[in-house]
Amino acid sequence: MSDDGVAQQGAGYRKGPVLLRGTQIPYSTTDQRLLAGGADTDWLHNDPWRVMRIQSEFVEGFSALAEIGPAVSVFGSARTPRAHADYVCAEQVGHDLVDSGYAVITGGGPGIMEAANKGATEAGGLSVGLGIELPFEQGMNEYVNLGISFRYFFARKMMFVKYAQGFVVLPGGFGTFDELFEALTLVQTHKVTGFPVALVGTEFWGGLIEWLRGPVLDRGMVSVADPDLLYLTDDPTEAVKYVRERGSELAAEERAAAAAAAAPPKA
Repeated sequence: MSDDGVAQQGAGYRKGPVLLRGTQIPYSTTDQRLLAGGADTDWLHNDPWRVMRIQSEFVEGFSALAEIGPAVSVFGSARTPRAHADYVCAEQVGHDLVDSGYAVITGGGPGIMEAANKGATEAGGLSVGLGIELPFEQGMNEYVNLGISFRYFFARKMMFVKYAQGFVVLPGGFGTFDELFEALTLVQTHKVTGFPVALVGTEFWGGLIEWLRGPVLDRGMVSVADPDLLYLTDDPTEAVKYVRERGSELAAEERAAAAAAAAPPKA
């Protein structure tokens, strides 16, 4: 998925259910207005209504995605051109995920997101796009067959995690890093049950792994096991295989733990 700050032309600017183009596109986003400070008291009147809008985004997202079945979220740059090897790789990821019985969830934009959606659609599977309001035209890519447009990043990010059984992350920028580390933080802190995270691209991600196992671990900022939450490969098919097999292992461990907790104490 990821929206890494590139102005690309798309199907228009989405502001909730409203489609805007050309001079109708605003210069600020809903997130910017929500987070902006101010000396006046307008927030007393505006922010309570924003809460209702935020609530509606969660309700609409939950309603639309509740029955999609097993799914995997795919993250990566919006900047990746169609002729790039990463685009081809993401197509294969989308195709293989569908063949493995998963729906594919992306941010619905261009680049890696489009490629994964394309692979999923051409494999005959469910291709989900979670769009976001941005200060430039991007729109939902043509390969999404279930799309939702969000105003707020945090509501959208919730959907990536809530309905995914795993993550496949291809090269990307700040947006991709944000999504990757949010997923890792949720697992590390046990705010969610474990799920597999596969990184595709050893040349791109290898330095990150070395940094985690080196300076970050040496200073005690993570535990020895934390870098193992990431699986690194260059093979998109291997990445999907890892997500499938490790996901099954984690699900079995969760069931066993639940059964053990429910068992009556031994006399």
